[in-house]
Amino acid sequence: MELWVIWLVLAVVLGIAEIFTLTAALGLLGAASLVTAAAAALGLPLPLQLLVFALSSAAGIVVIRPIAMRHIRQPQLQRFGVEALVGKPAYVVREVTGREGRVRIGGEEWSARAYDETLVIPEGATVDVIEIEGATALVYPREY
Repeated sequence: MELWVIWLVLAVVLGIAEIFTLTAALGLLGAASLVTAAAAALGLPLPLQLLVFALSSAAGIVVIRPIAMRHIRQPQLQRFGVEALVGKPAYVVREVTGREGRVRIGGEEWSARAYDETLVIPEGATVDVIEIEGATALVYPREY
């Protein structure tokens, strides 16, 4: 079997493996195999083919992969609306029980309930917003 065919088969195998890993490394090695297959088709001896593979692999991994990874990374999604309130501190304006209460979250007053229905959180306490249910904040005191 001709060497260029072996390099071509290796390129296809690495390309398929890249589809499953999405690391950009195996795809670049597959591209290096394609370049080496072209060099083998031109009649270069095996030691020079290995040199072409090593150089093209190194160039791909060192130069192209960091550029590709920068473009692949997505910015972290930001939370908006009521989702952004989860995890924020709140100040109890009116005693919070398992049924009712009022808290101030970032300057806005919200109806609130204790996340643990057995708790009674006194006015003036600092709480954390655990969840938002409709227009009601479910809160838990920081001291517990």
